[in-house]
Parts: sequence; C-alpha cells; structure tokens
Amino acid sequence: MSAEDLESYEADAELSLYREYRDVVTLFGYVVETERRFYLANQVDLQVRSAGGEVFFEVNMADAWVWDVYRSARFVRSVRVVTFKDVNIEELTKAEINLP
Repeated sequence: MSAEDLESYEADAELSLYREYRDVVTLFGYVVETERRFYLANQVDLQVRSAGGEVFFEVNMADAWVWDVYRSARFVRSVRVVTFKDVNIEELTKAEINLP
C-alpha cells in the first residue's frame, strides 16, 4: 500500500465517520470533549478528584457514541474517562443541531 493509498483510505474513513456523526447527533443530549476523544452521550457525570496533590477529572457517560475512526463499534453502553486535562461538556438542544 502506497502513502497515497493510505491517505485516501484515511480520508474516506474520516468522511464516513462524519456522515455517521451527522446521522446520530440528534439522538444525544451532550457533547463531551476530552484530550483524546470526542463523545456524544445521553448521561454525563463529571467528578473532580485529587490524589497525591494532583487534580484530575473522572467523566462517566452512559448511552454514548465515540468519535474514533478505528473503533469497529462506536456505540457503547458506558464510558469512563480519567484525565488530567480539561473536559468540555456541552448540553445540546435540538435547535442547535442543524447540520448540512
């Protein structure tokens, strides 16, 4: 496989993922962005924790969809993310969801 073939494959996978996102976004109530992933979820619980003088975030999500090109199953029942970086959580309203 050439570098060009690999780039074409990755571009097609990203486009397919965007189309899937466009089709499912209206099913969810929250957008969650962490340092490594982007999620859609219907339930989100954010807890700020500390241990050994370090502060970290624990995010638990239920009924979620994961933005990840390489996952074979993007719909998951529950997700637990622990991160030392900021977490962005936005509640979606149906009026905000207006994709082309």
